[in-house]
Amino acid sequence: MQACRECGAGAPLDAHFCPQCSKILPLARQADYFGFLGLPRKLTIGAGDLEQRFRALSRQFHPDYFYNGSTFEKRASLERSSFLNDAYRTLKQPAGRIEYLLKLEGAEIGEEHSGKNKDARKDPSRVPADLLEEVFDLNMQLEEMRAARKMGETDPDLQSTLEQAKRKFDGLQDEVDQDLNKQWQVWDEGDAATRKKAEKTMVALLDRRRYLSNLVRDVTETLGA
Repeated sequence: MQACRECGAGAPLDAHFCPQCSKILPLARQADYFGFLGLPRKLTIGAGDLEQRFRALSRQFHPDYFYNGSTFEKRASLERSSFLNDAYRTLKQPAGRIEYLLKLEGAEIGEEHSGKNKDARKDPSRVPADLLEEVFDLNMQLEEMRAARKMGETDPDLQSTLEQAKRKFDGLQDEVDQDLNKQWQVWDEGDAATRKKAEKTMVALLDRRRYLSNLVRDVTETLGA
């Protein structure tokens, strides 16, 4: 429960407005994206339902409605609007939704492997075993392309090779997404033991997806340089 700052009445953590005085409530520290949007903690979310909930809450929290409100109400509307936008962006993307939910459930998903750390994708220990040789060759080709670009030169054959590599890694990323999708129903309908097994599988798939995404980004940036 949380207390309304206007009238002191108690309200559920997921409530947006006080049930007693109807004033907008401050954002609870324990708030999570699913509860905030009135959704169960499941991986299967209808795109239309998510969009409808987002738009409905966007109207309710819009700062224009609190133009003449108290400083507290204005602050609360901005906090909720910002949190709503973050929630929508995260849950709209399947990979982001999976990672967010797994973290809520206590899964350890290493930040050092995320796209925020560019050096992570160059760590040989993080290269998927089946891609080790290809990644080694790719890194050499990327360095050759960058060197050629600095000299103002072009290499059509190398350009074609990198474009083919990008298409392959795009395809591998799609395969990972398909494997992740297969785990949705397992997670949503499984018991605790089944979920734990699905969690382990999805964490490994997310790690692979993150690595592939970084490779595709490297190739794309180099080709577009």
